[in-house]
Amino acid sequence: MNPVFKIILQRLALGLLTLFIVSVVIFTAVNMLPGDFAEAILGQGATPEAVAAIRRDLGLDQDPVTRYFQWLAGAVQGDLGNSFAQANFASFVGTEGSANMASVANQIGPRFWNTMFLAGVTALIAVPFAVILGILAALYRNSAFDKFANMFTLTSISSPEFFLAYILILFLAVLNPMLPSLSNIYADMGLGERLEKTLLPALTLTLVVTAHMMRMTRAAIINLLASPYIEMARLKGISPLRVIVKHALPNALAPIINVIALNLAYLITGVVVVEVVFVYPGIGQLFVDSVKIRDIPVVQACCLIFAGAYILLNLTADIMSILSNPRLRHPK
Repeated sequence: MNPVFKIILQRLALGLLTLFIVSVVIFTAVNMLPGDFAEAILGQGATPEAVAAIRRDLGLDQDPVTRYFQWLAGAVQGDLGNSFAQANFASFVGTEGSANMASVANQIGPRFWNTMFLAGVTALIAVPFAVILGILAALYRNSAFDKFANMFTLTSISSPEFFLAYILILFLAVLNPMLPSLSNIYADMGLGERLEKTLLPALTLTLVVTAHMMRMTRAAIINLLASPYIEMARLKGISPLRVIVKHALPNALAPIINVIALNLAYLITGVVVVEVVFVYPGIGQLFVDSVKIRDIPVVQACCLIFAGAYILLNLTADIMSILSNPRLRHPK
């Protein structure tokens, strides 16, 4: 078997094992949340018989191991279960009847694509901005610009997302009303209006993820500037910017692509706080709302999607590092 293909298969197997372990942790943690959905839906005056009937109808009366494997088997087939909060208990009388359930997948689907849209807009802004900033910082290293760029990016990455969000709201929505402070988007909204309402949360996420990509670009290029072929290019009289862009940058792409993939993984999983601040109707906002009302199937599905996206993008970064590095392609 080809060594590269073997290494990739090993990474994929490790990723599946990691996802399985994470699914166990997710199920255990979610089911340890305080409160009971059946008691919450019926109120304080609920009789034990009514609570037991709803728990039986929702499958909460089964032991945790059985419920876990039922949930895992459904998730493998694309069935994430049914939402408790969207169930219709109007016909539930006494200890008889059943709830009309709503699919978790149908509830998460639109929210997931909203989150992907936000992550995509952020990536389109953050990746070019970070790479250009890193190239300029390497070109003018140890200059005032380099020091300012490092200070700016380190400050942004050290600040909590909600703090950056409120700062941007203050300057771009309150003092200078250029962008809306609330991202109340809906399905039939036009692309231009959707972009306008998404721009402020996208700028917040850009400030968070730019630092890693910018500093990696800068470090990778500076490490190559002492190479003999770079010195030869300089001796030929090629301008410093062209030396970096044409000769240094292509050979520094491997670590840059790796850190970009890792930051894209953060964009999928780290949007929760930003979506809550801007009331953005994404999967992060749905996750927080579902935790509040103890909608266990939705919480489990959101956590599994976050974990799966993070593991997949980390695997992508790992595989791309292998393919771009001869020492990893041909290990001794």
